[in-house]
Amino acid sequence: MKVRVDVPRCVAAGHCVAEAPTVFDQSDADGSVILLKQIPDPSEEGGVRRAAHLCPAFVIHLEEDHPSESAGQSQTKSF
Repeated sequence: MKVRVDVPRCVAAGHCVAEAPTVFDQSDADGSVILLKQIPDPSEEGGVRRAAHLCPAFVIHLEEDHPSESAGQSQTKSF
């Protein structure tokens, strides 16, 4: 899994930090999301998925790696 965020669209709700605090943080200046890890550990993936699902601005995008697909291909999911 690879995580991308669209920071300019962030509404600073903080759900991402609550669900995956080792992957996301918030800016002290404006509360916008800070991505701490672009590639989370497998143990963090559940929290990252919940964070993406709960984000009210839908700024968290997940790229899933699928071993059964051709090498180098991934699928992006936006929530």
